[in-house]
Formats: sequence, structure tokens, C-alpha cells
Amino acid sequence: MRPRRLAEVAGQEHLLKPGSLLPRLVAQNRFGSLIFYGPPGCGKTSLAEAIARETSSRFVRINAVMSNVAELREVLASARRRPEAATILFIDELHRFNKSQQDLLLPDVEEGTVRLIGATTHNPGFYVIPTLLSRSHLFRLEPLSPEVIADVLARALAEPERGLGSQGVTAGRETLVDMAVLCDGDLRRALNALEVIVLGLPAGSALSASEIEVFARERHIRYDADEDEHYDTISAFIKSCRGSDPDAAMYWLAKMLAGDEDPRFIARRLVILASEDVGLADPAALPLAVAAHHAVEFVGLPEAELTLAHATLYIATAPKSNSATIALGEARRLLKEEPVQSVPAHLRDKGGQASKRLGHGKGYAYSHEFPEGISGQEYLEKPVRLYEPKKVGAEAAIAERLARWRTLKARAAKP
Repeated sequence: MRPRRLAEVAGQEHLLKPGSLLPRLVAQNRFGSLIFYGPPGCGKTSLAEAIARETSSRFVRINAVMSNVAELREVLASARRRPEAATILFIDELHRFNKSQQDLLLPDVEEGTVRLIGATTHNPGFYVIPTLLSRSHLFRLEPLSPEVIADVLARALAEPERGLGSQGVTAGRETLVDMAVLCDGDLRRALNALEVIVLGLPAGSALSASEIEVFARERHIRYDADEDEHYDTISAFIKSCRGSDPDAAMYWLAKMLAGDEDPRFIARRLVILASEDVGLADPAALPLAVAAHHAVEFVGLPEAELTLAHATLYIATAPKSNSATIALGEARRLLKEEPVQSVPAHLRDKGGQASKRLGHGKGYAYSHEFPEGISGQEYLEKPVRLYEPKKVGAEAAIAERLARWRTLKARAAKP
């Protein structure tokens, strides 16, 4: 069922609608190197093969996992011997090539000996060398919608030569959409599943919900630990907690747990969130997050999932303040941009005879001898305002307290 022309490619309207860059480049046969970046089963290989057919190019396909430098050298040498063939070199899983292998491509890509089409499920910015990336058009492909996948499944059931039409199996639209939903935008997975199910049915029968239920029990969430899915999902989790959306936070937590994410990693992020985004608005958030981290280590999965859910909901529903983050950032900015202040003499340690002779500690006012501990003295040679409490949650009381202390300090500082 792989498409033979660009117009037959399912989905990816953002790349393939009339007048878009990619169809124009192919129609004029004036493209250089292309990199297709997207999840599994979204059409990267199909696009490459359709482009080769439409441009009447010689198509050479290698897989970066199984290929080596010797094979790559031979492919490039063969392309140099046949310049009239207009070779398209398709490299599947391009991110698996190391820097030396990618460097080997550069001279022939630069000369136009081959036109490279690379396919990768990983962010090219992290895995493709800058010199190769700068010589390529980058196109991001999206997971296919259930409706698009259902359309292809319907065609596969009806197509007698390229599909499963000879089996005579039928299916309602709703059944195909339900099946497509379970495939997470992966058309390859959907077609493979359809083939297995149909070949297990008597000829001429109808595909029903019971067969889909069997497939649903075997469903696996797409989640690549330590790769794009890992970083994108934890990013969504953090931003959901920060944005006080407990429902979204629980959804992303469940996805990470279903994808076998390390629970200690999630617990560490909750500890960071407690200081970075909740802070003094709810001082109980940090000890609770630290306790959750200890509990995850002590209890382990699957019971520790409840602890992570507990801490996630607490962080997501807590009042938010990033005043600690801002205050630390402002202090660092001052240290970087302005002269570093010396410790005032009255605050310096007075231990030892030399320090006493230099007057260290002289004039220090012991805070506990003054009302509310406010003596009126300064603790910087040049006072600065770095911490601005937010008037949310428990931090609202801190804002009121600091305002009162500033008044007391001004009074105490008067002669």
C-alpha cells in the first residue's frame, strides 16, 4: 500500500498541499538534500520513494543501523561513476550515523553527486552535524490523524492487488477509526495490525469490535527513554504543573509511567518544581516533594506510582511563586555586571587578634536586642533589592512582613 506518487501520500497536508515548498521542488526537480524528521510510521520512507519515482532518479536505500563506512564509500563511488542516473541516496535512521560517517557524505552532497534524503525519528539539531544540516532542507512530519489512518485502512481492505481485497473482509468506518486511534499516528503499525487481524478471519467476514479489543490489549505507548519523547513529555509535565493544571499533569505522569520512565527522574523534577515554581507561596511543597523522592526509592514500583501522583497533584494545585528563581538570577546578574561588593567591616568575622586589630565586627548590632529583630543596620555596602515577594499563598504574609520591617528599619536608622 506504499504510495507511488506524492499525491498518494496520506496526511502531511502542511507539507504537501498545492503550492507548498516540497511539491514545487519535486515538480521542478530542483531540490538538493532533504531531511525528513518525524515519528515512526508517518510516511518518511514513502515520501522518499515517491520523490525518486516522480523525478526518475536512481534510488539507493541504506539503513544507518546496519550500514558501515565501506558500504557507504562503495555507494558514493558508484554514484560518481553514473552521474547521468541522478542518484538519490536515502538513509533511514540517519541519526545512527556517527560524525565520521556523516562527514563522509559532505563532499558528494556538496558536489551534487548524490542527493541525500535522510529520515530520522530524532531531533536533527542534536544528531545531524551542522555542516550537513545547513546543506539540507528540513521537513518535520506529524503523526497521522485517526481519520487519515482509517481512510488508508479502508483502501487496504478494498484493494485486491496491493492490499487485502482478496480476503473479502469488510469493516465499518467506526471500527476502523477505533483501530486507528490505538496506533498513535503510526500508519505502519495500523496496516500491520490490520493484516494480522484479517488473515486470522474467515474470508468474507466482517471486522468487529471484538477483534479490535484483542489488539487494544497488546497496545504499547510510544515512548523512547532518553530521546525526544522523553524530553517532550517531561517538558509537558513540568509546564502542566507550573500552569496549575492537575488533569494535564496526571495525564503526562501516566504516560511516562506507562512508557517505563525512571520514577526517580520524575521525583527529582518534582523536587525542582517545588522550589522553582511553588517556592515560598507554599513552603510545605519542598519537604513533601523530598519525602516523595525518598518514598519512591524506599517503596519502588508499582506502589510508588501513588506517591508520584500525590506529589504531582500537590505541586499542580499549590499557589505558585518563582520569586526565589528571580532573586537568585538578579543576584547572579549583579555579580556578573557590577563590581563585587566587599563584606562590610561590622559583618566580618572577628576571630583572631589580627581581625580584632583591623576592627572586624566593630559596630555590629545584635538583631535580637531590637524590636522584631530589626536593628536598622545595613548588610551590604551598597543595598540592593533582589527579592520581591509575590502576593499569593503563604508568600502574601511575607510581603506584608517585609513591608513592616522596612518601616521599622527606616525608623531605627534615624539618628
